[in-house]
Amino acid sequence: MSNDNFFERVYAIVRQIPFGKVTSYGAIAKALGTARSARMVGWAMNASHNLQDVPAHRVVNRKGLLTGKMHFEGTNLMQQLLENEGIIVVDNQIMDFEKHFWTPKSI
Repeated sequence: MSNDNFFERVYAIVRQIPFGKVTSYGAIAKALGTARSARMVGWAMNASHNLQDVPAHRVVNRKGLLTGKMHFEGTNLMQQLLENEGIIVVDNQIMDFEKHFWTPKSI
């Protein structure tokens, strides 16, 4: 499978994340049937910032940390986007992570 095809499959899942919810790189990888490819999901997210319809701010690490925030314009854009959806972030950590976590369906 080419990276382009993999990235498009990642974006298809990310577009499904509901407003006010987040998921993890690993959960996306698992839904794609490639459970060990969380890092590749991260690369896909890093490459997604020119795509207006991919809510990359809703993808965090397995502990709810905003590990991708340096790939957003401005210092706190990722946090601001999440807070606009009612998610509280303290020290780059999503509060009540389990409450906000969305598990993608396998595709």
